Amino acid sequence: MKSTLTRAVGRAKYAAVGAAVGAGLGGLVSRNAASTGGALGGLVGAVLGETSADVSETYTELKQKVE
Repeated sequence: MKSTLTRAVGRAKYAAVGAAVGAGLGGLVSRNAASTGGALGGLVGAVLGETSADVSETYTELKQKVE
């Protein structure tokens, strides 16, 4: 349960940062681009959050097995 919750929170943090960056960059172009940039940034952030959570969990599991 804890790992599922940790993964969801990590994914949400990355998605929020990605959406903010995407919207900010898109906002330099136009209002519609800000919306699109926010959506795409959120998607990219969620993917990065998922992969980074998987890598850190895998590393922790491997470290425990070695010890």
